[in-house]
Amino acid sequence: MVANSSTMKREEQVAGEVAKTAEKAIKQGKQLTTDAVDYLTDYAHANPGAAALWCLGVGFVLGWKLKPW
Repeated sequence: MVANSSTMKREEQVAGEVAKTAEKAIKQGKQLTTDAVDYLTDYAHANPGAAALWCLGVGFVLGWKLKPW
């Protein structure tokens, strides 16, 4: 089936919209990651003991569940 020019134009428009949406989602993901890292850094500075215990606990659980043997 051969596509006419109006169908091809519409496909190009849809492709452009998809690309814009993908770029927006990537920017939002980067912003979310940056915000999470900033929050965790601030929390660790404010509560170093609690942050250390969280790291120890998470490391223990990951080491227990992902043991290499």
